[in-house]
Amino acid sequence: MTKLFAFYCRDGEHSAMFREHGHAALLEHFDQHGEDFAVAGPMTKGDKIVGSLLVIKAADEAEARERLEAIPYFEIGVWQSIRADEFQPLFGDWSKQRGD
Repeated sequence: MTKLFAFYCRDGEHSAMFREHGHAALLEHFDQHGEDFAVAGPMTKGDKIVGSLLVIKAADEAEARERLEAIPYFEIGVWQSIRADEFQPLFGDWSKQRGD
């Protein structure tokens, strides 16, 4: 059974430079592995990117973490902290689409 795992990733001090450097590789990664994600994108404050929210589809947290660690931004150190929890949608658009 597929579960959802939410990763709340906060950017580090030099993340803007790292994001710019790894952006092409990130897009290529999502072209190849986009089906592994329920949603993924930057979090912002005003015009500044401050982190990322990734909801990863996986059988368990270990598999979800493997998928996270394969993302180029993880490899080059964009995020200074990462929090992960299983996500169980109860209300809204995602809850209606859960048929796994």
